[in-house]
Amino acid sequence: MSENDTLKYRVDDGIAFITINRPEKLNAFTPKMARDFIGLLDRTDADDDVKAVIVTGEGRAFCAGADLEGGSDTFADISGEDAVVNEDGSLNYAAESIRDIGGLVTLRIFRSLKPIIAAINGAAVGVGVTMTLPMDIRLGTDKTRAGFVFARRAIVPEAASSYFLPRIVGISRALEWSYSGRLVPARELKEGGLLREIYAEDELIPAAVAIARELIDNCAPVSIALIRQMLWQGLNMQHPMEAHRLDSRAVAWRGRSNDAREGIDSFLEKRPPRFTDKVSKDMPDFFPWVDEPPYQ
Repeated sequence: MSENDTLKYRVDDGIAFITINRPEKLNAFTPKMARDFIGLLDRTDADDDVKAVIVTGEGRAFCAGADLEGGSDTFADISGEDAVVNEDGSLNYAAESIRDIGGLVTLRIFRSLKPIIAAINGAAVGVGVTMTLPMDIRLGTDKTRAGFVFARRAIVPEAASSYFLPRIVGISRALEWSYSGRLVPARELKEGGLLREIYAEDELIPAAVAIARELIDNCAPVSIALIRQMLWQGLNMQHPMEAHRLDSRAVAWRGRSNDAREGIDSFLEKRPPRFTDKVSKDMPDFFPWVDEPPYQ
């Protein structure tokens, strides 16, 4: 296990566990935590021994949102750098340093080549919930609550949640939750599609591990990486022909792989598969097929 003062990290039998680790502050989120989290996802993508990632919180909360100890100027002091302010006092919106730190985290999660499961063990408020939106599966307990509280703090949703949230729960529910800023209970989160399932507290992590194990034990890591990117990026496609072009390329590449032969052989021989292709070196020659747009 490796640990810093904000996050705990360990890998156990193919699963990387990232635990937000400020329980005395209900795991309130800081810019350092954001940078550390991004660094850990760089690490999981580069490590072929990691096949899936589980994110949870230490103590009784998942993440209580942005740390507000900076007081009333918490959201005004975007970066601590004067470069975001022009000489006439207007904001320089193109400045790299003005970028929303939560958005940097969710964009990195969006690019992940490993499936990510959120085990939301308690309150998830503000960035504490929006950071989970580009994760693939979200599980909760009876104590899970989510709050899109931005309007109550006189700000607006961040972390690219205006992209992710309506796609997950629908536009009407996304607006209602964001307008009200109320704490939404676990049962309503499940009904809305934000949570896949609700578990007893002591069953949450075992349930997340069981889902991860199903992927690890039965599926090819390179195929999982491609599927993750195909489906997430497919949300932006304007015509099924775009999907058909991408599917055809991916099937043609993977169909000639050692993994594809092993997948068929193991099925016919009624034995567990032994996939050997690695995400670090066996992704298709056309990947990535879409570059992240520049921030400007």
